[in-house]
Amino acid sequence: MKPLFITATNTNVGKTYTTLRLIDALSKRGYRVGVFKPIETGVIDEPQDAQKLLESVSKHNPYFANLTPKDITAYTFRLPAAPFCAGEGIKLEVIFAKFQELSRECDTLLIEGAGGLMVPIFKEYFMIDLIKDLGAKALLVTSSKLGTINDTMLSLEALKHRAIEHEWVVNLHEEKEHFTSVTQPFFDAYFGDFLRLPEDIDRLVERLIRENTQG
Repeated sequence: MKPLFITATNTNVGKTYTTLRLIDALSKRGYRVGVFKPIETGVIDEPQDAQKLLESVSKHNPYFANLTPKDITAYTFRLPAAPFCAGEGIKLEVIFAKFQELSRECDTLLIEGAGGLMVPIFKEYFMIDLIKDLGAKALLVTSSKLGTINDTMLSLEALKHRAIEHEWVVNLHEEKEHFTSVTQPFFDAYFGDFLRLPEDIDRLVERLIRENTQG
């Protein structure tokens, strides 16, 4: 299956939560899942997001049970900021090499990004460029809070402009209040049908599998 890059409309929207749901759902369908967190910032000792991903995937894929959280990251930085601001010395070839290494140990690699699509890695190279260069399909996780219409539409427009295959899903795990009145009417009118987490995780996985087969 094509690698899947989990991105979002912003930070703290639910990328890790979504990736954890995908690990379980794909594993139940017989896929040998792997995980990769190319860059994690705000790291004091261990990368917390990578640790959660590794603990989950290790239950299903024995190869990952022998790894540490830093084995599934290419770079970690202490400052909780965009990679461009958090630290120096990032080399794309290191990220690509780690991507290839982890891809060999799974049927599908789930890649969790940092922040949103336009988070800078270099001055003129953004997270969306990394998705494109990895040849991954994107899964955009959007918030259910007020303001998500603008963020969602801009992010989807950016993915379309770069010709990146993508799906998107609204994360209702933490913020359900007011969604049905302030956001859903537009999503219903514009998109008709759209996916929500956690209730639509099976539909999401089935769609990803079907699109991969057709592709």
